[in-house]
Amino acid sequence: MGGPSASGRLAGGTPRAALAELLAGNRRFVSGQPVHGHDVTAAAAAASGDQQPYAVVLGCIDSRVPLEAIFDQTFGAICVIRTGGHVLDRAVCGSIEYVVGQLGVPLVMVLGHERCGAVGAAVDALRAGERPGGSLAHLVDEIAPAVTEVGLDDPAVHPLAIRRHVRRTVQTLWDDDLLAGPVAAGRVAVVGGLYDLATGEVALLDPA
Repeated sequence: MGGPSASGRLAGGTPRAALAELLAGNRRFVSGQPVHGHDVTAAAAAASGDQQPYAVVLGCIDSRVPLEAIFDQTFGAICVIRTGGHVLDRAVCGSIEYVVGQLGVPLVMVLGHERCGAVGAAVDALRAGERPGGSLAHLVDEIAPAVTEVGLDDPAVHPLAIRRHVRRTVQTLWDDDLLAGPVAAGRVAVVGGLYDLATGEVALLDPA
């Protein structure tokens, strides 16, 4: 039959197959030959049936990074969570635990992107020595360790901190109480990726 699968169970059911499916969608997007794209209809939504996603993607709120589009996915294929700088909190972790434990999703991808404003805000705050007000402070606090590990004096601190923050987020999910067992058993993979705003490509990041 060929072509991308419509939902999770048809994607292969293993972390390797799920990752291959997700990256194949990104290649279609980059090549300008999406199968789904944004040309989807209410009829397609209604036809998606029971929820059987094959992956959950945690990404940033950046309006230039619409996750279903850049992976060329249709209704029912992936679960999407977006926060500023893909920062984790209890609600995000609980949502990931749910789709892994209850829906049997074999793949979790943490997707950062170039020129991330949330990471830039953390760099600026640390350089100024001033913590921002409101809940923005939570985002800065969660991203700051990645910036500190890279070093504020590094001329490439912003792009390097983006990558370090993705890897730190992946590590946190590896250590999650309800995810660690499935990850260790090989039933679930948690991977990090980076989206290039200029090319539309997603590149996998090696573990920390």
